[in-house]
Amino acid sequence: MHNFKNLTVWQRSIDLTTEIYSITREFPADEKYSLTSQIRRAAVSIPSNIAEGAGRKSNKEFKNFLSISTGSIFELETQIIIAHRLNFIDQLIMSEIIFKISEIQKMLFGLEQSIKVPI
Repeated sequence: MHNFKNLTVWQRSIDLTTEIYSITREFPADEKYSLTSQIRRAAVSIPSNIAEGAGRKSNKEFKNFLSISTGSIFELETQIIIAHRLNFIDQLIMSEIIFKISEIQKMLFGLEQSIKVPI
């Protein structure tokens, strides 16, 4: 078992998720149940899966949940690009979010690679 609250990647993904919620509040009202919801679910999935995996009994399970988090962050990146193309967010905001996403992607990859699983 790992203490997920001490993981920098979990802390940064929590920060990103709260920022995503702030940004999506400005999206058009008719997007509430579509892109806004999708973006928020993908963002929430990142720290949630890190935490769930950290609570599992084996490193193999932890790595699996980190893999799910990685999938969610790539999904989020795609959705942010779509939101920009739909003019829901401007270039500066998109660039800042994509930079943070890239940092978290690298951290997830590094953490996953550092976890040893018996063969």
